Amino acid sequence: PPDSLLSPDSHMDVQGYKWVRWRVWLCRLLALLTLGLLLILFHWRPRLAVLARCRSCPLALADVLLLRDSFGQQHVVEVLTEEMEAGSLDQLGQLEEDWRDTVQLHREEKTLLRYYLYEGLRYVWLDRKGAFCPVSVLNEDWTCKGLYGFQNGLSPQEQSWRRSVFGANLIDVPVKSYMRLLFEEVLNPFYIFQVFSITLWSIDEYYYYALCIFIISVISISISLYEIRKQSITLRNMARFITNVTIRRDSGEEDCVSSEELVPGDCLIIPQEGLVLPCDAALLAGECLVNESMLTGESVPVLKTPLPAADRTYSSETERRHTIFCGTHVIQAKGGRPGGRGAVAVVTSTGFFTAKGNLVSSILYPQPINFRFYQDAMKFLLILAVIAFIGTIYIFVILFRTNVTWLQLIIRSLDVVTIAVPPALPAAITTGTIYAQSRLKKRGIFCISPPRINICGKVSVFCFDKTGTLTEEGLDVWGVLESGPAGFSELVPDPTLLPPGDMRAALACCHTVTLLQGEPLGDPLELKMMESTGWTLLEPEGDGDAAHSAFGRHKVLAVMRPSTQRPQAQGTYSSEAVAIVKRFPFSSALQRMSVVTVAHGGRSALAFLKGSPEMVASLCRPDTVPAQFSATLRSVSSEGLRVLALACKPVDVNSDLLNIEREEVETEMQFLGLLMMKNLVKPESPEVINTLTLAHIRSVMITGDNILTAVNVAKSCRMVGSDEKVIFVIATPHSAESVPSLRFSVEDGAKAPRTTLTSSPLILQGLYQAGVDYHFAINGKSFAALCDHFPEYLPKVLMKATVFARMAPDQKTQLVKELQKLNYRVGMCGDGANDCGALRAADVGVSLSEAEASVASPFTSKTENISCVPLLIREGRCSLVTSFSLFRYMALYSLIQFCSVLILNTVKTTMADLQFLFCDLFLVTMLAIVMGRGGPSEELHPCRPPASLLALPVFGSLFIHTCTIVLGQLAAFFITTTQEWYIPLNSTVFGAENLPNMENTSVFALSAYQYIIMAVIVTKSFPHKKPLYHNVIFLCVLLIHFAVVTSLVLYPGPVFRRLFKLYDFNDMNFKMLLVAMAALNLLVCFVVELLIDVGVLNCLRLLRGRRPSKKQYKRLKALLSDSASWPPLDQTLSPTNGTVISFS
Repeated sequence: PPDSLLSPDSHMDVQGYKWVRWRVWLCRLLALLTLGLLLILFHWRPRLAVLARCRSCPLALADVLLLRDSFGQQHVVEVLTEEMEAGSLDQLGQLEEDWRDTVQLHREEKTLLRYYLYEGLRYVWLDRKGAFCPVSVLNEDWTCKGLYGFQNGLSPQEQSWRRSVFGANLIDVPVKSYMRLLFEEVLNPFYIFQVFSITLWSIDEYYYYALCIFIISVISISISLYEIRKQSITLRNMARFITNVTIRRDSGEEDCVSSEELVPGDCLIIPQEGLVLPCDAALLAGECLVNESMLTGESVPVLKTPLPAADRTYSSETERRHTIFCGTHVIQAKGGRPGGRGAVAVVTSTGFFTAKGNLVSSILYPQPINFRFYQDAMKFLLILAVIAFIGTIYIFVILFRTNVTWLQLIIRSLDVVTIAVPPALPAAITTGTIYAQSRLKKRGIFCISPPRINICGKVSVFCFDKTGTLTEEGLDVWGVLESGPAGFSELVPDPTLLPPGDMRAALACCHTVTLLQGEPLGDPLELKMMESTGWTLLEPEGDGDAAHSAFGRHKVLAVMRPSTQRPQAQGTYSSEAVAIVKRFPFSSALQRMSVVTVAHGGRSALAFLKGSPEMVASLCRPDTVPAQFSATLRSVSSEGLRVLALACKPVDVNSDLLNIEREEVETEMQFLGLLMMKNLVKPESPEVINTLTLAHIRSVMITGDNILTAVNVAKSCRMVGSDEKVIFVIATPHSAESVPSLRFSVEDGAKAPRTTLTSSPLILQGLYQAGVDYHFAINGKSFAALCDHFPEYLPKVLMKATVFARMAPDQKTQLVKELQKLNYRVGMCGDGANDCGALRAADVGVSLSEAEASVASPFTSKTENISCVPLLIREGRCSLVTSFSLFRYMALYSLIQFCSVLILNTVKTTMADLQFLFCDLFLVTMLAIVMGRGGPSEELHPCRPPASLLALPVFGSLFIHTCTIVLGQLAAFFITTTQEWYIPLNSTVFGAENLPNMENTSVFALSAYQYIIMAVIVTKSFPHKKPLYHNVIFLCVLLIHFAVVTSLVLYPGPVFRRLFKLYDFNDMNFKMLLVAMAALNLLVCFVVELLIDVGVLNCLRLLRGRRPSKKQYKRLKALLSDSASWPPLDQTLSPTNGTVISFS
């Protein structure tokens, strides 16, 4: 068996193979003998090429690798080798152990580095791990403290060796030449089939038809090549970025080098005026104001602060506030170098291993879309291929009995295949998506993944971020509750009315607001908070010596000066400024931020903390937290207010405040009070949520805010109805004092969730049976405990959970994936900042951003509210229905022509060249192009369109319509042969030589009507599309086609008779009979389609009995609806007890 290894770093199954010379030469010989067909097969199936030319071997000796990714797709890559510089082993031996492993791989006379490239990433061979690993593993053990060791810079030799291993710092999107693209496009199975068809038609002397199809194919290929190359160049221009940067060498000198030469470990000097960063880097000294909109879609600049020198392992994800990402724009850098200018950072990732590289890679190599519609389309093509095979055998047998030549026998038999399998089918079903994308663009919604438009039509649950998505971005200060010995004081509506003291100083200083050209810039919440105090933000000028001296020689980041116009309680004026000397930025995971300040003259130092009330209270001394803290917090949160708590503590002013640890600051604090801010729900939110509810699409809120605030907002925007109960899910993890527990508590008005429930027998008898609708609300801590300790309850909680509060960014992503495991199609709408992971994990991610296209999600909406969501779903449903219609039409078009050819070939005739051309180009192609133009319905209907082409209604309708087609054409044929003036065919000749004749003309006439009839029948409108009369162009084309075909049947004229090789029927009654038969065909098909639409075929399902749904959430819903014990409201559950409702 091959030496296979599932690499934990890459999540890929890797198998090694070595070239076998005699096998390679044998394959070359066979390729020659098969006229290149073997090479085409190898191009389509690279795995076969490897198995045919190589033998399996250990990975350490492999020349070629066969990779299987996590989606089951296989890729072939070649192992590359690179000669390292002489003496590099000895030098690298002084570095990490891993480096030595990397290069001591293959030691003959040279030092070779063995690696392969996959999706832009470099994987190197590590002896110690016995595997190819991403080159990023070489620095995965770096600690925050260890990164400061790179502050002195790398030597030129060390940098050169690292460059050999890590490669150039370049996100290089390959732009293939036109010749290469042409070669790959022509080898597409679709075009191979076209070449086969054109060759066959040319041999059969169908020159006009072959020439037209050839011209269309050339135009199609040209457009396709142009678009592919244009997209590649656009992406390359966006991704490829080379600039000159300044790095520090180990000698202390500073060099200006190309960003291509950067390697992990380089010490990067960021100038004061900033730059666009060409790599990921951890900030070591100074502060940087960074615009990250390119990555997140978030337009508010973020303040980055120096990395704490802790012993924990460095991770760019956990240290986001200290990491500057590739592609982001540093607007301003300060405080990191002599003179207070610029900043110092260390390069942590380069090339495709950066955040920008990761996003570019996700665009270049998107995840395969697991959508049933696309899978069924391929299966149906196989069914048509089987029909074609049967038709080929039939024709072969029929013609074998006649005296046709072997060449004619083979050509006629193979010709059936080109008719039954429509090569244009895959292209045709994308027409609806193209129209939908165009309409969305006009409405300000941009899409970078068009196949996901159809998936929008199947969304069953939509998740929303709260702040900035459901509610307004900006907040207004509503009031302050200051804590004291007797508890909370009276509400102070305006912070400027607070007496001078720690609370007012905390509101003024505890933020990361900075100045850019004299204007304060930062988080809208912090700006409002700071401005509400009336204090002024100042920043040190020049090298800041004057400011440092004024504050006890401490390095000053910013100065907060109080207003001099407000009298103190004692009647004096306060004009004493406070300096901010250290900032610990806000972290979603930690739910807090803090600063260290120094009083004027350096007399004393105070640390201030701001964050979620629960988190701040847990970090304060219990004796300083008022007894009524929980009750007060519940009261204000349930009114929908955004609540923040503040705390402070004295710090030793003589200690090293610049290098003080966060853990040392954020402990044993003194609780100061609560700040309440009003966050208004956007006027569009309730209307949109109501629209989704009526359409049976679940709405879920995922927020980092307080759970009671979130529940209040959920009620305000109608996620939770006024008559519906909210049940709080409270799960606790394992601790030294207690075992994990799970509890379900019902809210009681604005009070706390009840912990004991002895009343309300209505609730206790089971909420389903009582007819009481309810929603679960859960916070991040409980969600984590539920996932870890109560996984059996997780699906049941997710079924009814509407509010997820205090969720960290990675928990948002996890929630989306857990909902997908229940077979929900999940949509996610957010503003991009903390939602990137969830937006990309969702089936449909919508980022509300000013950017025209954000790489954070497949869809970007320029409207700053969620009104884009119903529009996107309506367009998705319209596109899916259109794709279904086009698929059925193309399938029926093939079957109509297939049937015509079989009937005519049976009696030794066929269709004329121009008859084929007329049907394929004039009738079918024109109808297929304009069929998808109808726009979406104005309303969202409760039922979703089907996604399976092999479902009974779709398959059943295709079968019944095919039967009516066959019967119609046979009726036209036999009615013609029974006429008294009928003249039989000349049986001594075959095919086009028998034209014109009566059988051909009557069958062609009826089949031409059938193409038009089927276009009308399969074009669906209600309830997901606008009525048919809105698609004016389609109606006009239908009328023109009907008029042209009718004129060809009734009054063809000598010119058209000669061109189309039509027989001149003199009997007008017979011609009218053909038109009447077409009308009857239309009526029958219309009635059949109407009956199928109302569900007549569903009665066949009764014969097989009722089967459970394939969707897990539907099966679970059915199980829970029969359970009188769910949810268990009056008990505390542990991981080992409790009834588990399971499903398979």
